[in-house]
This record gives sequence, C-alpha cells and structure tokens, in this order.
Amino acid sequence: MLAQQEEGTVMLLKDIAGTGNLPSGFLAKIFQKLARHKLVSSHRGAVRGYALARPAREISLREIFEALEGPDLFSRCVFWPGQCGDQNPCRLHEQWGKIRPQLQGIMEKVTLEQVALPKSRSTAPAGQRKERRIEDGRRKS
Repeated sequence: MLAQQEEGTVMLLKDIAGTGNLPSGFLAKIFQKLARHKLVSSHRGAVRGYALARPAREISLREIFEALEGPDLFSRCVFWPGQCGDQNPCRLHEQWGKIRPQLQGIMEKVTLEQVALPKSRSTAPAGQRKERRIEDGRRKS
C-alpha cells in the first residue's frame, strides 16, 4: 500500500493494485480522481507511478471520500440520490441527518496513516488513545 511506504515513494499502479488484489483498470480511475484532488501525484519518465502528494498523516478520510464520491457527499442522501431531500424525504432521511455530522467528524479526524497502520498498532485518532495501566503501576499508551 502506498501509504505504508516512506514519504515520497513512487510506486507503479500495477504494484499498488497487486498489494490490494485490485484490478489495475479500476485503480487507475480512482487514482485519476485522487490526482485531480491533489491527494496523489502522478510521475512520468524514468521514475513513473504515483506518490502521495502529502504525508499520509495529513490526508483525512473525508478528503479521500469526497474526492471519490463528490464534494456533496455529506450533504446529500446516500441511499436514494437525486430522489431524497427535505421536501421529498426518504424513509431514512431523518436518521441520516442525525448520523451524517458524526460520520463527517470521524472522517475528518481519521487519517490515511491511521488506516494504513498494521492491525497490531492502535488506529485511534491522536488524543483519543486510552491509557492502559501495567502491573507495576506505570502507565503505558
């Protein structure tokens, strides 16, 4: 995965696709959108491929999802797009209206780096990691 590489690492799309078992054509369309939103940079020539445009710790999940789904992702109905609204609400309209700000807040706080961490490390946003006490009374994060 690109976010797990050293900062500035350029990877071929086929290698990125291979690590995630994704079709290269599918990933190419995603990376085009990410590049348009300046989340990744495209490199040509001797060193070709893609690199993160900023460190993974500075890229929020919200930025990624909005780049892929559109800037109105958190202002429209995700269940019946184009058919649901305040004047014509779907059955989930009221519940989605309550959940949407919470989901948006979480996605703003969670970074690509946190998602890309190996499962053995904590992925809680900074400042939300709970301390654990160890036997001799010292605290460990």
